[in-house]
Amino acid sequence: MKRWLRALFAACVATLTAAGLLMAVLSGAPPAKAASLVQVTNFGNNPSNNKMYIYVPNNVRANPPILVALHQCTGTGPGFFGSTAFASLADQYGFIVIYPDANRSGQCWDVSSTQALTRNGGSDPVGIMSMITYTEQHFNGNPSQVYVTGASSGAMMTNVLLADYPDVFKAGAAFMGVPYHCFFTGTVDGWNSACANGQVSMTAQQWGDLVRNTADPGYSGPRPRMQLWHGTADGTLNYNNFGQEILQWTNVTGVSSTPVSTTTPVSGWTETMYGSTSNPPVEGISIAGAGHVLPIAGTGMEADAIAFFGLNNQSQGNTVTVTNPGNQTSAVGTAASVQIHATDSGSGQTLTYSATGLPAGLSINASSGLISGTPTAQGTSSVTVTARDGTGASGSASFTWTVSNTGGGTCHVTYTRSSQWAGGFTAQVVIGNTGSAAISSWSLTFTFPGDQKITSNFNGGFSQSGENATLTNASYNGSIAPGGSVSVGFQGTWTSNDTSPTSFALNGASCG
Repeated sequence: MKRWLRALFAACVATLTAAGLLMAVLSGAPPAKAASLVQVTNFGNNPSNNKMYIYVPNNVRANPPILVALHQCTGTGPGFFGSTAFASLADQYGFIVIYPDANRSGQCWDVSSTQALTRNGGSDPVGIMSMITYTEQHFNGNPSQVYVTGASSGAMMTNVLLADYPDVFKAGAAFMGVPYHCFFTGTVDGWNSACANGQVSMTAQQWGDLVRNTADPGYSGPRPRMQLWHGTADGTLNYNNFGQEILQWTNVTGVSSTPVSTTTPVSGWTETMYGSTSNPPVEGISIAGAGHVLPIAGTGMEADAIAFFGLNNQSQGNTVTVTNPGNQTSAVGTAASVQIHATDSGSGQTLTYSATGLPAGLSINASSGLISGTPTAQGTSSVTVTARDGTGASGSASFTWTVSNTGGGTCHVTYTRSSQWAGGFTAQVVIGNTGSAAISSWSLTFTFPGDQKITSNFNGGFSQSGENATLTNASYNGSIAPGGSVSVGFQGTWTSNDTSPTSFALNGASCG
């Protein structure tokens, strides 16, 4: 065995043993499940004579998504099946998993030859594509929902496949990989020490140009999404490769390499999103202190990858829906709050809430979904709130939050409940201008303490999301002179609580 293969084998065995992740061959796998891993032969063009294994769950969908799961060096398809959670997730969500098995010294994938790094150039990628086509033809796999994931050498191949076949794959998740073309040596069994040691650094444009000009020249269609994982203490494929992958795929997908969101979803995990917080084109998860051992069993890493693909939100998974509270206004130095509501199609699920883009001074309660605090700076923020359940299913809603410079002292609001009956009420609201300048148009926001719902408004418009209500002027009463006032009214319904609101904001400024 070559010196580098002996070193890599030793590193893999040491780290996987420490993490409790030693691969089990098929004959030594855990007790049989209702469905089993099956080897497929004669599946098509296969230049490297690799093996194909497939897992089709008993509850497979009529037109199932396909996930290609690629093992690391020294690994096997059956071993990756036995040591990762992708098969159990397929049981839960009804997709098919292909487990390719590399047929070469050290069982590494070819990610270094010109053939492998070019669409239809030969070597391992062509054989893997044949496995996908076979699955589409014989198991009714959905060609518009093909995904790939892998660890170490399998993560490198994940990068290669997304570059070579951007029209085939919808998304990928690479655990401990390197950028496409970083490992190039021109030989099938090449080992690029500079890349492995994190010594290959380029600009985002240079990395992106390699994908565009080398893998599939002339392709101009949409690019697959990419999720990237790496441990900060990786001694086999240096952590620097994580940042280089981010540069490459943000450039390829056309988004900034500056994250739009940085969160800690799990202790020790740093998750960065690029381009968007809703279905981000690129997502990175850095695992503090982890070596070359990802995905770590029992931590939910595989489930997070499946959630990134969206496979957990299909018909056999849960659906989380977040109610949009509408655009918000408040003032510097004045307490503000808004309740976020979400529902889950699954029973008995506990939702965890998070938010990005909140104005300074505000935060969200992860358990209740209540956003509260006192804004400290003026400006308009783009806020995205997300609710996630225990299966990894999530939903989001986005809105703007405008904070004005000061609150209080320029307006006064009187709220009077004019009449009330079982299930209904009418109310009058008088808005007074206590400032020195005329108000040319107005928007009054407030929160009902009870379960009231506005059904119609007099002398203006209205909107309501949950308990958060907004009244707006009509064409004839938008101007309020200093010392003047305007009166509006509305009719509404209530069920158990008709307590009157006591806090109001006019055009984002709190009223006295």
